[in-house]
Parts: sequence; structure tokens; C-alpha cells
Amino acid sequence: MKKRMVLLAATLSMAAFMAACGDKNADEAAVDNAAGTESVLGTEQNESEEILPEGMYRSELTNELIDESLKNQRPIAVMVDNESIALPHYGLTQADVVYEMMNSTLNGRITRFMVLVKDWEKIEQLGSIRSVRPTNVLIASEWNAVICHDGGPFYVDAYMADPSVDNFSGTFSRVDNGKPREYTEYILPGDLEKNFENSGVSREYTSYYEGPHYQFANEDNPVDLTGQANVIEANLVDLPFPHNESLLEYNEDDGLYYYSEYGEPHLDPGNDNQQLAFKNLLIQSCGYTQYDEHGYMIFDCVSKGYGYYVTNGKAIYVSWEKTSMTSPTRYYDMDGNEITLNTGKTYVGFVPVDDWEDLVIE
Repeated sequence: MKKRMVLLAATLSMAAFMAACGDKNADEAAVDNAAGTESVLGTEQNESEEILPEGMYRSELTNELIDESLKNQRPIAVMVDNESIALPHYGLTQADVVYEMMNSTLNGRITRFMVLVKDWEKIEQLGSIRSVRPTNVLIASEWNAVICHDGGPFYVDAYMADPSVDNFSGTFSRVDNGKPREYTEYILPGDLEKNFENSGVSREYTSYYEGPHYQFANEDNPVDLTGQANVIEANLVDLPFPHNESLLEYNEDDGLYYYSEYGEPHLDPGNDNQQLAFKNLLIQSCGYTQYDEHGYMIFDCVSKGYGYYVTNGKAIYVSWEKTSMTSPTRYYDMDGNEITLNTGKTYVGFVPVDDWEDLVIE
């Protein structure tokens, strides 16, 4: 009841929002932006040419400064098990973008992570690695990312066969951690180099890459949602993931959202036990189709819908749209302008449409 009360007004406002802007598609928004329409989220990054330190460029995943030698390097998209026995996870704090979504309609709608890493050569240990699902293939394809996993149900076969998809499966190191074998596979130093060398898969972006996803604000003029239409407080985001109870809490001191699950902070022993944290949160409401009685499913992510953009303790309503397998998911404000994100890591949570009322943002 508490969750339904918290978002009752937001649900009513969301319905009005979708009615008002649901017909405005990505092409129209792009035309508006090209014509110089000012987004309600802040100044566009390219107002003036930034002079970068020599040998550096801004990552298309986070807008952080990284080595220019990485500019054309494809990210990897790593499937990470999220059952409690798989904890602790290694290396997630090194990821640039982290997706969390329902992996099965059974087992309390357990979630699984897919983590994107641009500078994958820095990985010391990442995982544990598990199987892939159709939704993950669709999302990894929009980043032109190489999928790192260990198998998957036959439902993924048609998607994996698409020429835009590259993957490495079951070709990573085993770590003796005292757990059953399915929880022992990790990416260790040298694993990815070996996979690229033995497979002929391109390390650089291919012709299927449609370009950067996100628009980022200049670090000197960050996104501030205060005073925007229908802005709500967002010091806590309680996701309706009943199995692991994902929770993101805002820390005003550093402006980051800290992730917890299973009632505990999510710590990374591969990075001095730092807690997983994000600057931006994108929460998507998404329909899904269940394949069979075993709980296998696919999210209707090549579609359009609604959600929230959350940063710096505030949240606004957004719409989202993905038009094809390789096209980036775009997010738009209430005026139909593509939103601008702050520099830093991003969490993307897919909330099943039939659980949307149980989402808490407060």
C-alpha cells in the first residue's frame, strides 16, 4: 500500500505526460534539437569546443576523460549472475554502464546484470559470468558491444545469428572459490586478448555501430533538475525486484547513488570493497513476453515507453524509444527533447510494466 500511495500522483502525471508527448517520435526530437531547441535539462555539451588534455578524449559511455587510444575500441557486455550465492561480484565498480533486469518470471523474478566496460584491458577480475538472454543481445547490439557470457537458452539463437552480434561464450577463466562450477567463471587478465586473437572478432567499432547513446552536459554546467516541470524528490529508488530487493540511495556529499541488494551494500572485493555507485539512473517501464513455463522471457525493448531520469537527488518523467536492434535507446523529456546526462556511470533498470506501481522514488 505504501508503494502504491507514493507513486499514485506520479502515475496520474505520467499518464498525462504520455498522452501529451507519446506521438512525438525520435526523428521529430532530432529535428527540434538540430534547429537549436534548448532542452529543459541544461546546456548542450557542444556549445563551445572543449580543449582536452593531450592524448585524452571523453568516453561515449560516461563522458569521463580516458586515453585517446581507446576511442574506437568496442566495449564488452558481460553477463553477471545475480543469485545470492554468486556474491560477492568482482569488477562491477569498473563498469561504465550497468543494466539490471528480470532474468526469469520464476524464482521471485530474479534479476541479472549486464555490465558494459569500455576500457576492458584494465580488468583484473570480473564476474561471475552466466548465460545470456534475448533482451541482452538486443541491448548489447545497440552499443556494438561484444557479449561475454556462458551459453544461453535456444531462444537466443536467432538473435545471436544476426550479423551485428559478436560474442565470446564459455571461454574465460575458472576460479576456485569453493562454489558450484556455474559460479566460478570470471574474466581474468589475458582472457579477452586471447578471445579476440583466436576469433577474428574486431576490437574496434564495426559498421553496425550507430554512434554514441547519450548526450552529456559539460562538467562545468551539470544537469540540475530543480525547478523543472513535474520534478520529484529522488533520495531513494526502491526497485520492485522482489528476489534481491535492489535499492539505490542518494549521497548528497558526492552526488552518487549507492546500490544495495539482499539487504546489504553491494561491495566489490576486486576494488577495495568499494560500493557500487552511479551518477545517473534510467528507470524504464517495459512490457515483456514469456516464452514458456520455465520462466524464459524477452522484454519488449524494441518499442517505446515511459520511465524516469534520476540524478542529483531529483527525478523527472521521460519517454524512451528504440526503433531497431542496433539503434540506441533514446530518452526524451516532456517537451520531446533528448535528455542530457551528467558525467559519470549510469544504471539502467528495466521494470516489468505489471510491477511499475510498486516502484518507489522518494
